[in-house]
Amino acid sequence: MRLLATALAALLATAPAPDVCEALNVTVSPGPMVRYSEGDNATLYCHISQKRKTDNLLAVRWVFAASPTQEYLMIKMTKFGSVQYYGNYTHHFHKQRLHLLKEKHGTMYKFHILSLQQTDQGHYICKVQEIGKHRNKWTAWSNGTAATEIRVISSKSSDDPSFKKNHEAWKFFEDLYVYAVFVCSIGIISVLLFTLVILCQSLLNKRRSTVKHYLVKCPQNSSGETVTSVTSMSPLQPKKIKKKKEKEKVEQPPAIPAKAPIANNFPKPKLLKPQRKLILA
Repeated sequence: MRLLATALAALLATAPAPDVCEALNVTVSPGPMVRYSEGDNATLYCHISQKRKTDNLLAVRWVFAASPTQEYLMIKMTKFGSVQYYGNYTHHFHKQRLHLLKEKHGTMYKFHILSLQQTDQGHYICKVQEIGKHRNKWTAWSNGTAATEIRVISSKSSDDPSFKKNHEAWKFFEDLYVYAVFVCSIGIISVLLFTLVILCQSLLNKRRSTVKHYLVKCPQNSSGETVTSVTSMSPLQPKKIKKKKEKEKVEQPPAIPAKAPIANNFPKPKLLKPQRKLILA
């Protein structure tokens, strides 16, 4: 019995740990290549998904590769959240330039590189390891990697003729864009002014339509010429009353005079005596 117990204990002690597989999905942004000017600040994001266990912890490493054969471990965040620097990056100068932060409940890691230099140009690899407890021991469950490339544009390249040509071309397009915006703004302003003028004219026409002109014969004018009189339609009077007043204003024709009385007894006409012809001897 003792031999069986010792054999079982030996088998349990020598039992293999869980296999490490590439189960983690790791992506780096921006990528796969990004350009920065010398002296700019760069920010790289390492997003992790598809953990095997939600309780497992993550260890994140950023590796710099100036060439495919040369890789240098720069910075690491342990499973407990502490940040460690490695190699030449342990100097105080690099510690001020490199910062690794954790965001979004451990699924996003942000890597800051301040004041980029020409020596910072190369590939940056994010290596993530999922770590969990197995029989009271921390063991690796899965791994994942992703990379991006940073290219640093030197300030001296502005002296190159190709750079000058590109700069002049961009400047021309910028000026063209400004002119286009200026012309469009002038067009919009002119359209607005035109609409305002039309509105003002329509309002004036509406006010003028309230005044009506009438042709009335002036009774005091002996020649019978027509005189124009202007009357305004007051908004307080109704239209029916106005129409009645207009009808009253129209002159009535003069009345026909009555016939003179005719006498019944006409005077008898006087008869003229016939004249005799005198014959002279």
